[in-house]
Order: sequence, then C-alpha cells, then structure tokens
Amino acid sequence: MNAPDWWIIAAIVLGLVLVGLYLSMTAGRLDRLHRRIEMAYGTLDVLLARRCALTLELAGSGLMDPAAAVVLVDSAHGVLAAIDHDSDSSRRWLAESDLTRTLGGVFDDVQEVDEIREEPDAAQVLDALAATCQRVSLSRRFLNDGVRACRQVRGQRLVRWLRLAGRTPWPQTVEMDDTPPDGLSAITT
Repeated sequence: MNAPDWWIIAAIVLGLVLVGLYLSMTAGRLDRLHRRIEMAYGTLDVLLARRCALTLELAGSGLMDPAAAVVLVDSAHGVLAAIDHDSDSSRRWLAESDLTRTLGGVFDDVQEVDEIREEPDAAQVLDALAATCQRVSLSRRFLNDGVRACRQVRGQRLVRWLRLAGRTPWPQTVEMDDTPPDGLSAITT
C-alpha cells in the first residue's frame, strides 16, 4: 500500500471511532437524562403525597375552623381520587393545582396562620406543610428542566435518525400550579 492510502484508511477509521464515541456519549447522556427524569418524577410524587397527607392531618386536627377544614378535605380527596385514575395524568395535575389554590385560599393570611401556630400541635404540622410546599415547587422545576434538556437532545437529527432513545416514551413536563401559600411562605423564610 502506498503512504497516501494508509492516511486515508487511518482518517476513515479515526472518523468512525470519533462518530462512534460521540454516539455512545450521546446515548449515555440520554440514558442519564431519562433516569434523572424518573427520579425527579418519583420525588415529586412522594412530595405531593406528603402534601396531601399533611393537608388531611391538619384538616382533621380540629385546629382550623370547620369550613376551611371541609374545603381542605374535599380538595385533598379530589387529589386522591385523581391518583386512583392514574391513566389520565392531566386529571391529577388539575386536582393538584386545585389543592394548591385551596391551600392558598385557606393559608393566605400570615396572621391567621400565626394564630393556628399558637396551638401546641399545630406548629410542627404547619412547618412540615410549608417545607413540603416549597419542595414541591422546587421538585417540579427540577423535573421540567430535565424534561427540557432531554427533549433538546432527543430533537437532534442524528439522535432521531439512529433512534438513540430506543423505545423510551417522549418525556412530558408537569404543568400544575405549585405556588406555596403566602401564609405558609412566611414560615420558611
């Protein structure tokens, strides 16, 4: 073989190695992003369940006025009913948003929250609920950031053409109202 033939073959082999390395790294990145999304979704799910449980605990404690307790219980049961019908996730996010708005309506006044906190057992539950509401907001943002990053990588031509994502479903963002109530936000700051 001539010297120019060697260089051509070496350049082709080097190019194939570099393309293979790039594809391997991209597939690994996609795998890590999908795992990150699954973990973030699991974390969000746990935090939302904790928020619902704390809401029911607070509503059933007798520390609140009966009308607010009934509204909280009704909204929390709406979330539980939506979880039971897991096939439609949009229904769940609407129920979670409704619970967020209900919490915001019940705990919108810092002075009222401070009055409830004066009860012996209320401070611990309110602190836990306030912290959980903050964590829900952060967890949803973290999940949606992972979904956006994954969609960006999966949108690349080479990734689509070579099907580097395999049969993994297209990741979906979680769109819900997760604004912590004003009265509870004062606790965590």
